[in-house]
Amino acid sequence: MAKLNIRPLADRVLIEPLQAETKTASGIIIPDNAKEKPQKGTVVAVGPGTKDEKLTVSVGDTVLYGKYAGTELKFDGTDYLMMRESDILAIV
Repeated sequence: MAKLNIRPLADRVLIEPLQAETKTASGIIIPDNAKEKPQKGTVVAVGPGTKDEKLTVSVGDTVLYGKYAGTELKFDGTDYLMMRESDILAIV
């Protein structure tokens, strides 16, 4: 994982989504237009939190998040999601 120059503010978290599945468990190859948007990713950077609450996630955690959560952005050719910690559903 390369060092990023992005530092999220407040309770925001930067997540690198995992790649979508390319094959089913039975071996059927899924075409690009039928792939589902992944809902699991790795935390790459976290903000300092708010004055009332500290963040519970940390860099390197694998998390589950909502299907439409966050804002997609591309940095150095890699796709990321920026979202509030409250949009994260669980730490895996």
